[in-house]
Amino acid sequence: MHTIVSFLTAAILTVLMTASNPAWAHFGAVIPSDDIVTKDDPKTLRLQVKFIHPMEMHYMEMLKPRQFAVVHGGKKTDLLDSLQASKGKSPDQTEASTFWTADFEIRRPGDYTFYTEPAPYWEPAEDRFIVHYTKVCVNALGLEEGWDRPVGLETEIVPLTRPYGLWTGNVFTGQVLLKGKPVPFAEVEIEYLNESPGNRHAVVPPADPYVTQVVKADAGGFFTYAMPRAGWWGFSALTKADWTLKQDGQEKEVEIGAVYWVHTFDMK
Repeated sequence: MHTIVSFLTAAILTVLMTASNPAWAHFGAVIPSDDIVTKDDPKTLRLQVKFIHPMEMHYMEMLKPRQFAVVHGGKKTDLLDSLQASKGKSPDQTEASTFWTADFEIRRPGDYTFYTEPAPYWEPAEDRFIVHYTKVCVNALGLEEGWDRPVGLETEIVPLTRPYGLWTGNVFTGQVLLKGKPVPFAEVEIEYLNESPGNRHAVVPPADPYVTQVVKADAGGFFTYAMPRAGWWGFSALTKADWTLKQDGQEKEVEIGAVYWVHTFDMK
């Protein structure tokens, strides 16, 4: 009898602990130092490539990506060798985790879509791997051309809203693709990057559902969301890969994410 009671007590405690500590949403991130480069701006971008919980500013250890590149004028340029390891952590983390930085010099006008394919991340709490294909677009020197074109990743978000020059309160509309085809009724998670430059006061969510916003795409894979605060916003559409990876000799599922980042600015 004592054994049964002990077992039930442990089970109840496990449920309560799980309920009080919900899983945070993971986001791949590619954050440039500027999203619009004018003739008067510095022409060298600093890009940060991370795997984080954006609202909580919680860093996860990130191995060197498998791909890091930019598309400009329909041409892809490999930037993998430009990545340098760095360390970061949230105020409540005791140990810093690895993220990556790179410098990129703007030489010509147009839209620059930076993207990354990370090394698979093993998440023991979910018993699966995570791979987030992440994109961001930077406009340079007034030529607005290329932002609405897919890159050709296994899964990706293609913007229908021009993804720069956005005021706070504007909406962002995108289409979720998997192997180049729309994903009907895809679930899209949205988070604010609490460490956005210029964000003087970190957002303190009043309850857990405020941390990660969720919208559903329509039958064509299209979704829309209005951004209520200035800074960087991440959009992540998750699907299950049709391939697996081995962990400790066992085949495990892989969550693949199509992630896109946009920046909003307060109208003054």
